[in-house]
Amino acid sequence: MTNDQFELKSRRYIGNKAKLTDWILTKIKAETRTNDTFIDVFSGTSIVACAAMQTYKKVILNDILHSNNLIYNAFYPTTPWDKVKVNQIVDKYNGLNGDNLPSNYFSKNFGGKFYDENISKIIGFIREDLELKKQSGELSAREYSILLTSLIYTMDRLANTVGHFDAYIKKNIQTKPLNFRLIKTLDFAGADIHQEDANQLARKIQGEVAYIDPPYNSRQYSRFYHVYENLVQWKKPKLFGVALKPEPENMSKYCTVKARETFKDLVENLNVKYLAVSYNNTYKSKSKSSENKIKYEEIVEILEGIGETKIFEQPHSFFNTGKTAFDDHKEFLFLTKK
Repeated sequence: MTNDQFELKSRRYIGNKAKLTDWILTKIKAETRTNDTFIDVFSGTSIVACAAMQTYKKVILNDILHSNNLIYNAFYPTTPWDKVKVNQIVDKYNGLNGDNLPSNYFSKNFGGKFYDENISKIIGFIREDLELKKQSGELSAREYSILLTSLIYTMDRLANTVGHFDAYIKKNIQTKPLNFRLIKTLDFAGADIHQEDANQLARKIQGEVAYIDPPYNSRQYSRFYHVYENLVQWKKPKLFGVALKPEPENMSKYCTVKARETFKDLVENLNVKYLAVSYNNTYKSKSKSSENKIKYEEIVEILEGIGETKIFEQPHSFFNTGKTAFDDHKEFLFLTKK
């Protein structure tokens, strides 16, 4: 058994705000002066929501991805779980040898591509084993979420990618041990977890502050992280193309020409006192897929139509997968009092 646990921030994720969280929360707290309910509409890694839990009594988290919802349900509930039992299962998984395992759905599709052949057999075996343990009642819902989330974090360190699954690196994969480790749970009683279309959820919830950080370019997160989405749902769908993606699902309008009207609908229908909107200037990017679907001026126009808006900016070195190149990259934070 290892005591070295994965922190929430330990995974790679496009557009994550790990390096900007302190700045974002400092600005929000200075301008809003409230500590009741904080809404993170597009939670992603939930780094910002997690930081908000230090200040706010209730934090509403929402993300449309199955994998992100699973991760929230592993980290944040206060439901008790059997640590001895779970660690025994971890020890068993770390003792697996891919040479002794048959091929499975995961290894047949992703082995030798996104993952080493033997590691992919172990991943597929663990995933099937977790499903069987859940169905038999051997694992509680929380224990299942913790172990499956820990598998995702373990896989992130082993993936033959640049941080997402739109493609794999075309070279020999370095053989590494599984080194399955548990996540370090956070257990926040005020966490309210949702998996809904943000614009529909906006009409059902209320709070003091809504933090909004939607996808702004054409890159669909459900496609970037399709391996984790596939792993979590475990429906074993037919896969297509070089990147081995299933049929599209959970496609965001924020990644399309409908982004502006969708954003306007969201901010107008959120029942909050303050809106805090993150935005970066990637619309100047040389990469077409990185070009923003909503321009800075459009954000300003929409927010100023709702209420008094202040704009803050911060230089930021973004997570780059290799093709996006431009100078003077900045992160903007719009704070609007409705």
